[in-house]
Amino acid sequence: MTCRGPTPLFTQCECDAITPAADPDDPCHTDLLLLGALTYMNETPVTAVPDEARDALLELRRSIDNIDAALVYLLAERFRHTQAVGRLKARYQMPPADTTREAQQVERLRALARSANLDPDFAEKFLAFIIKEVIRHHEAIARHADDRPQS
Repeated sequence: MTCRGPTPLFTQCECDAITPAADPDDPCHTDLLLLGALTYMNETPVTAVPDEARDALLELRRSIDNIDAALVYLLAERFRHTQAVGRLKARYQMPPADTTREAQQVERLRALARSANLDPDFAEKFLAFIIKEVIRHHEAIARHADDRPQS
């Protein structure tokens, strides 16, 4: 990697995308690149980013971080409810998976995705991942229930 410029924030770098500099004293060290000397994989450098663009990017990323946090808390709440379902199913010896319910949920989520301008295929893949995890939890709950002595 060869760099030239007055400061790390406004340095133009020509980088080898496969092997970036590992020397922390190198002004083109990867950490410094993240501060503002952006280089695309095709090695086209972006030498100066206007303040308003950097500020807009930071604001968008803050919003994304908030949404990510909300998603984590919503998923945690969802899993609390699905674990309650798993305990109920185990108690009454119901199967961990319910393919009819899963199919209904897929169709419902695909419709929601379309109305939200989200790719329905992505929404379905996301739900499939969640359902797989829920079933895994339900199976574990059922196994644990089977291990307990009957009263």
